[in-house]
Amino acid sequence: MSVPATSPWSPLRQTTFRWLWLASIASNIGTWMHEVGAGWLMTTLSASPLNVALVQVAGSLPMFFLALPAGALADIVDKRRYLLGVQLWMATVATLLAALTLLGLTSVWLLLALTLCMGIGTALMMPAWSATTPELVDKDELPAAVALSSVGVNLARAVGPAIAGVLVSLVGPWLTFALNAPSFFAVIAVLLAWRRETEPAVLPAERLFGALRAGWRYSRSSRPLQAVLVRALAFFLGASAGMSLLPLIVRGELQGSATDFGLLLGCVGIGAVLGAAFLPRLRERLGGDRLVLLASLLYALVLIALALLRDLYLLVPVMLLSGAAWIAVLSSLQVAAQTSVPGWVRARALAVYILVFFGSMAAGGTLWGLVASRASIPFALLCAAALLALGLLVALRFHLPVTEAEDLAPSLHWPAPILAEGLDRERGPVVVTLEYDIDPRRAAAFQQAMEEVRGMRRRNGAISWCLVQDSENPRQWLEFFIDESWLEHLRHHQRVTRGELKIEAAARRFQTPGIDIRIRHYLKGRLAPEHPGRK
Repeated sequence: MSVPATSPWSPLRQTTFRWLWLASIASNIGTWMHEVGAGWLMTTLSASPLNVALVQVAGSLPMFFLALPAGALADIVDKRRYLLGVQLWMATVATLLAALTLLGLTSVWLLLALTLCMGIGTALMMPAWSATTPELVDKDELPAAVALSSVGVNLARAVGPAIAGVLVSLVGPWLTFALNAPSFFAVIAVLLAWRRETEPAVLPAERLFGALRAGWRYSRSSRPLQAVLVRALAFFLGASAGMSLLPLIVRGELQGSATDFGLLLGCVGIGAVLGAAFLPRLRERLGGDRLVLLASLLYALVLIALALLRDLYLLVPVMLLSGAAWIAVLSSLQVAAQTSVPGWVRARALAVYILVFFGSMAAGGTLWGLVASRASIPFALLCAAALLALGLLVALRFHLPVTEAEDLAPSLHWPAPILAEGLDRERGPVVVTLEYDIDPRRAAAFQQAMEEVRGMRRRNGAISWCLVQDSENPRQWLEFFIDESWLEHLRHHQRVTRGELKIEAAARRFQTPGIDIRIRHYLKGRLAPEHPGRK
């Protein structure tokens, strides 16, 4: 039976999500105002195009260095307190920049430094912010919640620059910074009112570098997450041509004004809002995978229209379709990324997705800019459309995952391992061995089933895995994997999900009936150091 589509506005019934959504819109409007004010202020401080360009670089560069550590931090600390700290940091930076600009004390390097600080805050915030959405709404409302978040971003992108343009012309850029600061306090107020429910921790929190390694191992071993990342790369690398070349199309090809550019940007936002209203029904009928496929094809047609049409009013409906297609792909990929991973690694997985998104947009924007400068803007757009169409072939192999929440819940079916009294829980590595008795006639099928087990072990924390056969007795097989420490092995126990229980059961059905699988745990020995000269 098909499940009725959730209303696109139903997540707003959740009080905390509703207020956070409204506060985030206010904060995003403030952020766009800040970007316009910072760019304009730099033009008054320096006539160098390099310095003007560095404002954008300073704001986006921290994302490439801090997204992964930010995801790890968000997974190992309380997300609410973490977000409170980051929002307070960004409010302080905005207040300081407003005061210095009002007093006439801002210099080129000071503006770049404070813009870099603001970019650091954004990089630290995004993984944790994205990871909180599944905690605020029910699973069936998650697609609508992600779409609403995207609508909020597009709405802020349409409103923020327009407000900033008026304020800068009437008062000066300092007021855009001054109004940006209280927008963060709106988010802080909602976070303070949020009574986040957390389960008491059984084990000590992961350390940062250990959490980074665990997140990297999971991303490298999780095929559902890898499918989302490949699909994101295939879309955003080509689709980035639309927004990156749009200013050049308006100014150079159409001989238009800033008002014309704002009109087309506004159409993108309106198209996103209208598209979000129809997304639940479309997702119900098509499914997430086919929806992304069709929306990608629609965006390729948008790029072709941008290459061929040279009438502003004909581009208005094209930009409306652009916004609808963009939000369909963006929200579907974000939902797939959030629902394909268990809670213990969600922020780290989303950090990898965010890194792929920003990297694809940056690399694509640079690539199509170079092509346009060497050939022409229409040629670059047609090449981008062709790349986007070729990227649709990726969908034939990498299907977006559809994972039930129950499958990602911890199974907790492994018996608790025993550590002898007096041994340190930080000691390691730990070698875990499992002895199987397998009928030689079923050995090939058993090895194939164990390939899935290998992926399960690696993504949940194993740093090494191997399956070997006894040379004297072909019935005897030994699986062994290595965890970094006894404490990490205990975490490994807690990470195994109910879905992975099925993987384990599929391999263990080859075990000879009546013979138990023998499991042993070994700690690395501590040898005394050798004396000089001793052999």
